[in-house]
Amino acid sequence: MRVFWSLVVVALSAGAAAADDWPQWLGPKRDGVWRETGLVDKFPAGGPKRVWKEPIGVGYAGPAVANGKLFVTDYVASNKTKLPEGGFTKGRFAGTERVTCRDAATGKQLWLTEYPTEYTVSYPAGPRCTPTVDGDIVYTLGAMGDLKALKAADGKEVWSKNFMRDYDAGLPVWGFAAHPLVDGDKLICLVGGTNDRLVVAFDKKSGKELWASQSCGGDFGYCPPVIYEFGGKRQLIVWHTRAVVGLEPDTGKRLWRVDFEVKAALTAPTPRKVGPDGLFVTSFYNGSMLLKVGANSAEVVWKSRAKGETPNLTTDLSSIMCTPWVDGDHIYGVCSYGQLRCIEAKTGKRVWETMQATRGKLTPPKVAAEPEPADGERWSLAFIVPQGDRYFLFNEQGDLVIAKLSPKGYEELDRAHLIDPTNTMAGRGRLVVWMHPAFADKCVYVRNDKELICYSLAK
Repeated sequence: MRVFWSLVVVALSAGAAAADDWPQWLGPKRDGVWRETGLVDKFPAGGPKRVWKEPIGVGYAGPAVANGKLFVTDYVASNKTKLPEGGFTKGRFAGTERVTCRDAATGKQLWLTEYPTEYTVSYPAGPRCTPTVDGDIVYTLGAMGDLKALKAADGKEVWSKNFMRDYDAGLPVWGFAAHPLVDGDKLICLVGGTNDRLVVAFDKKSGKELWASQSCGGDFGYCPPVIYEFGGKRQLIVWHTRAVVGLEPDTGKRLWRVDFEVKAALTAPTPRKVGPDGLFVTSFYNGSMLLKVGANSAEVVWKSRAKGETPNLTTDLSSIMCTPWVDGDHIYGVCSYGQLRCIEAKTGKRVWETMQATRGKLTPPKVAAEPEPADGERWSLAFIVPQGDRYFLFNEQGDLVIAKLSPKGYEELDRAHLIDPTNTMAGRGRLVVWMHPAFADKCVYVRNDKELICYSLAK
């Protein structure tokens, strides 16, 4: 009998270990890795099984999944407001930002919290940030700088801030988009405030300011803060439009700074650690940079020689949104016109590229027949999520691709169409879905501007 119960405990432990949440931007460890097992090798005929589908408003924010619940934000325009079809059309668009909690297994709505907001940003089609779930609180950041701490149980507000009102922050052209980071008792945000309040750490329970640090004139960018260890020291990495800096997470004290002027404030992809002392960043116009980081200093190892964002002017990796993945001595990422590229981490030298991952059935046949990107594929993307010895790539046409990536090349194993692109703001009549899925409970959760869908990827 004792042996029997021991086996039961082992079996239950193994089952628990195989399941995982996706409680924030890029998952449990903020690294974009899906660590669950027991998943499909290839999709079944007709695609993966749809578990549920529910309506949703517009938004770029991906969902978060934690403790059996799904949290997602969206935007609903007022009755008299019509959103523009082009992303660069600016105006004043009245509406409501919403935070919705659903049962992750069924899609049933558990609660909804909403607040009025007026969009004056470019691409005014909803909030950008994935909710951050930490214990009994979920944190959300809206496009106009509304930071909310809500009770995960019922959506009631615990505390809130507005970055423009409370910190005199300037409004980024494309809205507030740097996903908040929980570190211990702190919630760390790229606030953009004046008077050395670019980065602010709040007490996560009360909202009290614990420290504020750094300044950046003008548009400060969109890069989410992340913590890595260098030289035996935990460091908060902040990449704004003037520089990359390392800060002490507990105090905000600056450890080092490397200047890097980024055109059009396009600092969206999350920085990646490379080996024990490397830090890699990539931007649309300026290309990439690799730093060597110590406990209290950093220096440039190599810097992109890109002369622009068009394919003939890029050299290494010029990403607009997609966070790259580092695998040993190589980096995989999506370049400016949808080229999935492999580059050498130590040098930035390009190893290979392919357009296959970011294209799909909506790609015009003449374009699909060419290995080089077309003008209309500017900003094309796919999000890269490693799982085991392969990758899941979710592209802007709503396809989920299973592929092998190695220095030898790109090997597509299978793909399935999960959701139709609905966002028109890429222009030229191109429809896109620019949101990062959540991968949890052996499922993938995707959304566009109309639907939120859960598919099972269990074997």
